[in-house]
Amino acid sequence: MIVLGAGAAGLMCAATAGARGQSVLLLDHNTQAGAKILISGGGRCNFTNTGTTAANFLSANPHFCRSALSRYQPKDFLDLVEKHKIAWHEKTLGQLFCDGSARQIVAMLLAECDAAHVDVRLGVKITDVQKSDHFIVDTSQGAFEAARLVLATGALSIPKMGATGFAYDVARKFGLNIIAPKPGLVPLHAPVAEVPFYSGLAGVSVKAVVRAGAVAFAENILFTHRGLSGPAILQASSYLEPGGTLHLDLAPDVDVATVLKRRKHERPKADCKTIVSEMMPQRLAAAIAPEKIMSQVSAQEMEVLHNGLRHWTLIPPGSEGYAKAEVTVGGIDTAELSSRTMESHSVHGLYAIGEAVDVTGWLGGYNFQWAWASGVAAGEA
Repeated sequence: MIVLGAGAAGLMCAATAGARGQSVLLLDHNTQAGAKILISGGGRCNFTNTGTTAANFLSANPHFCRSALSRYQPKDFLDLVEKHKIAWHEKTLGQLFCDGSARQIVAMLLAECDAAHVDVRLGVKITDVQKSDHFIVDTSQGAFEAARLVLATGALSIPKMGATGFAYDVARKFGLNIIAPKPGLVPLHAPVAEVPFYSGLAGVSVKAVVRAGAVAFAENILFTHRGLSGPAILQASSYLEPGGTLHLDLAPDVDVATVLKRRKHERPKADCKTIVSEMMPQRLAAAIAPEKIMSQVSAQEMEVLHNGLRHWTLIPPGSEGYAKAEVTVGGIDTAELSSRTMESHSVHGLYAIGEAVDVTGWLGGYNFQWAWASGVAAGEA
């Protein structure tokens, strides 16, 4: 069995298959295994999420991921982490991180591969993949042959880490359909004319509810020099269609109009910017509130402020692209694969796992859980 890609899914698949007695060769063009694991979670690796369900994933077939996720759950990976005595902690919303370094997760996976006698070869350039009776993989270290081939080379996000569309190329070569990829979990640009406003607020973070289509996320947003980022924006970006509208509520727990009317009565000489800053960061309040004391603020101005904060809409002209995208939305069509084994329906012995597949998780450890679960599904098969 040959596994292409020594990332999260590939390492997990190789270790699982090797532990079952399979002869496994793991190849990667990078000189370091688990490159994206190492930079994840600020270097501490948000390795899973205790609340993982199929509802936390985006796919043309939202039910596809259920099988693998139900058979390999967050607790199963946590058991492996604890077996290797890796200290961990839980942050908000079920996100689990290493107390120390993400290198511990990579070391753990490589140790599992070593125990399973997996032949791990890094810095190997793959030049061609063919199939006759067996798969033949041509590389810079010669040709390798196997009855089974696993595509675990990830997708297009973060090309500086070696990301490519290689898995898509191989899949297309064997006639598999690809759901058009796009950057996901990615910062968004502001319309050109509005960039100065966003740039002036760069670094300001505010709690918000951000909606794209029928999906909404209640987390912080972050103003940047070119637009918006932060957890809620990254989450919504995966669901935003080109030319689509974002709906933002920057004061989700406040009836802004009622507060302004009350303060006008209670504190008529108070500066409007001061009153608004009680509801949100001072720099944002200063940018949007009128230069007046409360007694001078009209009912219409209060309504404008209310709507601007609670019902703000934005049509982003673009995003920071794959260079800043944490994941790739789309990929190898799940209709081409068995949800139980991750094997191609049409090409016997060909498997696809992890980010190469059209299954994209939310921010917060979900994509790693999909990598572990899909890797185990293919490895057990």
